[in-house]
Amino acid sequence: VRGRRYLAWPEQDPATRTVTNLYLARMRNPWTLEDRQIRLSVPEFPWERRGLAVNEGPAVLVRGGRVFLIYSASKTDANYCMGMLVAREGADLLEPTSWWKSPQPVFQTAAAARQFWPGHNSFTTSPDGRTILVYHTRDHEVTCADPLQDTTRHTRAQYLTWGANGFPVFGTPRPDGAVR
Repeated sequence: VRGRRYLAWPEQDPATRTVTNLYLARMRNPWTLEDRQIRLSVPEFPWERRGLAVNEGPAVLVRGGRVFLIYSASKTDANYCMGMLVAREGADLLEPTSWWKSPQPVFQTAAAARQFWPGHNSFTTSPDGRTILVYHTRDHEVTCADPLQDTTRHTRAQYLTWGANGFPVFGTPRPDGAVR
């Protein structure tokens, strides 16, 4: 962001009574963090705490003067979903008050499309310049006691659009089939 490297990661902090929170630090170079690290986000909304209090898997988009940090939240079953933090590109990104958190998930299970627990996203760009959201999900609800033991997650990709307000519009997970 503006020529500076940052690292965002999930980490457990026993003092917060959550499974994982999100942290952010500026990097001195590609392999060394600078001294100042901040706790950027804790699972605070009910949709981030369903089953487990989790914020993890951060991925970043920078567009239109804003930094969008998209992350996964809740237990890794049909409750798993994605949230969003937003800051102005010129803001002090290591100041937690520079960030706004979406009060609702931005991407979540779409039972009608048979796509359950989308998460751990990343982004890429198509040759024609469109933003592509890459994520994993399942085509069925998890029935085992530990959803992480169900190894049927598959990688999915679909186009991300942009609203008139400059924010990403995720829509819903598309059913299996070709992306058009």
